[in-house]
Amino acid sequence: MDILFQVDWKAMFVPTNGILDILIRGTAMYLSLFLFLRFFLKRQTGVIGIADLLVVVLIADAAQNAMAKEYKSITEGVILVGTIIFWNITIDWLGYRFPALQRFTRPSPLCLVKDGRVLRRNLEKEYMTEEELMAQLRQQGVDDPKHVRAAYLEGDGRVSVVSKTSPS
Repeated sequence: MDILFQVDWKAMFVPTNGILDILIRGTAMYLSLFLFLRFFLKRQTGVIGIADLLVVVLIADAAQNAMAKEYKSITEGVILVGTIIFWNITIDWLGYRFPALQRFTRPSPLCLVKDGRVLRRNLEKEYMTEEELMAQLRQQGVDDPKHVRAAYLEGDGRVSVVSKTSPS
């Protein structure tokens, strides 16, 4: 019965791994995953950006490890979460502050339809089928690419559509 109410305060709050080790690991994982997702997984659905998704996944993992004693202390988990948040904010700030870096932090739009013609080579670059493109166009209220002046795969993974205007 006594064991149910015992608390090992030292194990709970004193890190078993070096703080610098945690900071370096958190930094290396964030930057590695950011680069991987930035260059290989540009296309996604929904409004959440790749960097946002990355942060949510890494924070969930870091927090879970701290809660499940994967790390031996809460402090280690808090430091790792803080490291991940720091890099997310820093990369967003750098992209905002230095427009030249924005090309690196957010991919430029890729034209998928131009003047009613589907650009199949650009679809192939993103491993997007024509059926997937058509589904995106229909969600924008367009049933035929011939009615599209331009459609772009935006940096956040959404498809934006500029319809041809009918003569008045």
